Amino acid sequence: MARAADQKLFLGGRLKRLRRELDLTQTAMAGDLGVSPSYLNHIERNQRPVSAQLLLRLAETYDVDLRSLGQNDAASAEVLSELLADPVFRGLAVPRHEVLALADDNPAAAEALVRLYQAFSDQRARTQAEAERGGAALEETPADWVRDHIQARRNHVPELDALGEALHTELADDPLGLEAAARARLKARHDLAVRVVPAEVMVEWTRRLDLHRRRLLLSEALSGPSRAFAVVYQLALSEHGIELDALTDAARPPDTATRELLKVSLANSLTAAILMPYGRFQALAEETGYDLARLQQRFGVSFEQAAHRLTTLGRPTARGVPFFLMRVDQAGNVSKRYAADAFPFSRFGGACPRWRLHAAFRTPGQVVTQIVETPDAGRWFTLARTVERQGRSGESDLAIGLGCELRHAHRLIYARGLNLDQPETTPIGPACRICPRHPCAERAAPPVHAELQIDAWSKSVSPWPFTP
Repeated sequence: MARAADQKLFLGGRLKRLRRELDLTQTAMAGDLGVSPSYLNHIERNQRPVSAQLLLRLAETYDVDLRSLGQNDAASAEVLSELLADPVFRGLAVPRHEVLALADDNPAAAEALVRLYQAFSDQRARTQAEAERGGAALEETPADWVRDHIQARRNHVPELDALGEALHTELADDPLGLEAAARARLKARHDLAVRVVPAEVMVEWTRRLDLHRRRLLLSEALSGPSRAFAVVYQLALSEHGIELDALTDAARPPDTATRELLKVSLANSLTAAILMPYGRFQALAEETGYDLARLQQRFGVSFEQAAHRLTTLGRPTARGVPFFLMRVDQAGNVSKRYAADAFPFSRFGGACPRWRLHAAFRTPGQVVTQIVETPDAGRWFTLARTVERQGRSGESDLAIGLGCELRHAHRLIYARGLNLDQPETTPIGPACRICPRHPCAERAAPPVHAELQIDAWSKSVSPWPFTP
């Protein structure tokens, strides 16, 4: 124990990343911390360890969670390992310690490599699709850019939480309830009436603003929580459009489509912050062991809305369990992928078929739990449940997967009664093409990092046998 306590702490890469996130020069940060610029430069280059006094000054000056500084950025390292396994890099054999050094000491260069690979991967996919369609062009989507921007902020936007709590306080005083109060406020302050319209009239739309007649039209197919979300979403846009535009423009999206999608994403986050104000939501989550049913009942939201909100609890003074979330359809297509901290699955592919997220479709509406172990020996507590697609009542055709590192599982009601010290785990991996696990009966693609070992006289449980 004494040796661990005396171990020197080198956090140059993470301190450099923090400074860049705060948009500070070395001189400015050194002045804030009361040290010389040369001393700070030595720390960032890992030529000096970080002292306990400096850590305390960092926490006090910038409201930094010291635990986040002390953690290795394994997620970034795993992303780099994944992209370096692509056949385009065959023959390089970049060792693990170099990958870790790049992710930790040169985070900007690591992010540049990830963005370059993402652009290359997207272009390769478009080229392949064009060839398969006989030359038909594929429209480029800004979804990945927006997802990466939100994830770079650890899925937490404190400015929106503050706005949401303030507006919730005003609306919650209305005895008619939050949705009714939001409707009344839309009419009184913005001259917008809310009308529920037959699904046959709305056709493809679930929510539509008719500015000519000053009406917000909602499909009757929306569930109660989805209808409330739609009303509050319009109120968020109407009340805080200036703030949403400012946050959107500050991110410098590359084109108009990306800008609009980012604004929608931020407006969704603000809506969630109004419906589920940070302080009350986080407090009830801790009190109930992150019981999603209780959170749904208290705040009048859906399972998916509550689950997504759990991934945003990153306030330094009141942090929640750092969850990740993934949403898939029955074909395995990923339509949501967010994380408050590390994310154990492939960034450029789908989820491992051994994860029970896919099995949730066999038990609609029921929560299924599982403890999984990734190839780097990381262990994760996960739960999954099906949800209905918005505007299509009765179809449980999406599955939500939620999880956290096993060390947080004791805080969850879903883990009570389990042996968390010696748990039964299910080995899983990233996308099949880069997964190192063998043998695996669920492997859907041959590995790119190893040669196949095909033997006409023998048959493996894996369709793509190789020597690990």
